[in-house]
Amino acid sequence: MGEIERLDVGGRSIAYRLRPGNVPTILFLPGYASDMEGTKALALDAFAEGRGQAMLRLDYSGTGSSGGAFEHGTLSLWLEDALAVLDRLTIGPVIAVGSSMGGWIALHLALLRPERVEALIGIAAAPDFTDWGFASGEAASAQGLARGFWESGQQLLLLEHPVGINCPVRLLHGENDAEVPLDVAFRLMRALRSSDVQLNVLKGGGHRLSEPHEIRAILQTVHALLEPIS
Repeated sequence: MGEIERLDVGGRSIAYRLRPGNVPTILFLPGYASDMEGTKALALDAFAEGRGQAMLRLDYSGTGSSGGAFEHGTLSLWLEDALAVLDRLTIGPVIAVGSSMGGWIALHLALLRPERVEALIGIAAAPDFTDWGFASGEAASAQGLARGFWESGQQLLLLEHPVGINCPVRLLHGENDAEVPLDVAFRLMRALRSSDVQLNVLKGGGHRLSEPHEIRAILQTVHALLEPIS
């Protein structure tokens, strides 16, 4: 496991772990209120270690080991964090792996850096959740979502228009996900411009997709994408 290091991004101290190795680099993007020490992140890190693959994971500002206050976090700030670590800490192709909200950020990374993101994996990806998850900013605040985050998310919506991503995309989604409806995965699949998009619906799966067989499915997906790229 790489040591925790820090990167200054706009005055914010962003914690990250970078495992050196072969490209493409696996870039893991956590979900909302999650960090880089979760089950999926650790499984991917062990996988990367076993292959000699480079891997980078981070804590967004205000989460995990990063500085700042969580309630001040917005989607645009966390996208800025992710973009900074991609630009400043990696060289060459990247496979972006985003969990839940991290899937939304991964999509924006692929749009902003199409020459760098060679493949994308969304694990229970939650693009536009400020839009379909809440009736209004007041409703979001009442359910514990920071108003600033909600407003930021509304400026970064994707699903109402074609999503101009051309790289291979793999989506894994639980059949019984109670937080991100399965329909969101189908909407995303249809919206993506890429012709190389696959959606794997895991029978009986919930939102976290952290059971052993679900982790295996994630790792198998990463492995299959790495082979033609390496």
